[in-house]
Amino acid sequence: MTRYKDVFELSVQDIELIERALRNEIGELSGRLHVSPMEAAHEHREDEAHIRRLHEVLGKLHNQKIFYGQANQTGIPISG
Repeated sequence: MTRYKDVFELSVQDIELIERALRNEIGELSGRLHVSPMEAAHEHREDEAHIRRLHEVLGKLHNQKIFYGQANQTGIPISG
């Protein structure tokens, strides 16, 4: 049985591109919710659930980032 890889190598630019795409998708779905109030209620719930899931993915990406603040005397950043 095949398995998915659980470790990925992505550059900072790759992550930024993914985040931008997720935010664009959230924007489009949000706009659709406000523009067409006459749609069926279940479609709105599905869109809202999808938006929530996209926000969760953005949160996971954010939480896996390591933000560096100060650098010690060696010039190597220390996590803050």
